[in-house]
Amino acid sequence: MEPQQLPQAAGSSRHEPNGAAPAGISLHNFCGRAGEQLVHFHAMRLRDSLFLWVGAEPALRSLAVAMCSPHDSIPVSTSLLGDASDTTSNSLAQRLARKTKKQIFVSYNLQNTDRSFILHIENRIKEEMMAFPEKF
Repeated sequence: MEPQQLPQAAGSSRHEPNGAAPAGISLHNFCGRAGEQLVHFHAMRLRDSLFLWVGAEPALRSLAVAMCSPHDSIPVSTSLLGDASDTTSNSLAQRLARKTKKQIFVSYNLQNTDRSFILHIENRIKEEMMAFPEKF
């Protein structure tokens, strides 16, 4: 499946000194199938963090943030929005924070929270990260 891409935000083509990541905001949209369901992804890369929205329809039902800590091998995370008993956004944010070493905001807005379904979603995100590392 071919990913969709949005143009970069104004000013995002500037480069930081010493070859660091480009300044500004980078937006990247892509999609994939998980079983019979079409899932949409929206990634917004900021200077030192990433906002990732996952869903099938426009909604923001949950939001969690995770970041690495020098005091623990497991990234710390918390729920910012939504049902605190649904830990899907938290768990996904923690795993992505560990992988990227960035502060990660995740909004997971799908009804299916089955472990194998979530693993499929996470693998699709990792595929996209490998194909377009500059967007993450």
